[in-house]
Amino acid sequence: MHTTKILSAAVAAACMLAWAAPGPAQDFAMSLAMPDPAAPAAPAQIAQATPAQTSPSNSDRMKDAARAPGSTAAPTKTGARLSLSDRRFIDKAAKGGIAEVELGKLAQQRAASEQVKQFGSRMVEDHGKANDALKRLAESKGVTLPTEPDAGETRLMHRLQNLSGAGFDRAYMKEMLSDHKKDVSEFKSKASGARDADVKSFAETTLPTLQQHLDLAQSVEAATRTAAHGSRARPSTTRGPGLPPPPSVGT
Repeated sequence: MHTTKILSAAVAAACMLAWAAPGPAQDFAMSLAMPDPAAPAAPAQIAQATPAQTSPSNSDRMKDAARAPGSTAAPTKTGARLSLSDRRFIDKAAKGGIAEVELGKLAQQRAASEQVKQFGSRMVEDHGKANDALKRLAESKGVTLPTEPDAGETRLMHRLQNLSGAGFDRAYMKEMLSDHKKDVSEFKSKASGARDADVKSFAETTLPTLQQHLDLAQSVEAATRTAAHGSRARPSTTRGPGLPPPPSVGT
């Protein structure tokens, strides 16, 4: 025990000399202070070398994996940023836009009135452009849009395909007037109340065109009704078989 105390005091003195005078004395002191690698580690030393301190955490490993080239970590889906209301709006707008284009093409083929044909041409052009803008918006949000009209619009297309001439004109324009009243109302709501700024901008940009469509639909639909009433009120000039010709004026 006495020898151990003397040795410890000598080591302490050597360390003090080493700090005061760097050189060979410091090396000697450090060699005395360093533990023997072959000696068993003290309990305190074992506790300091626990895996929790030497191993990276799970969150660190995930960050490293995300930064590594060729990482297979799943990217964040930007579509998740859209609210349910905004998502439903662009889905419905996509279906409605597709239907407007297809019905416009049908009007160009089956309408009797030149006004109705021109209205159908306007629908194809304007809603085609709006559909392209909506696709770009959806792609920027990571959203896949529908590629077909909804069931109700599909039934309407099938019904109008069986009509032609004046009958088609009246049925088509009646639907266009009703549809665009709903469209203007919905786009006004989103132009002021959409949560997503890009969805709001799309609604604001498209709304003036839809309002023009509504005004035009009201005018053309009224013309088709007037034409229908006029054709029913106009007296027939066809004579029945065996009837004499009308008398000449002045006889």
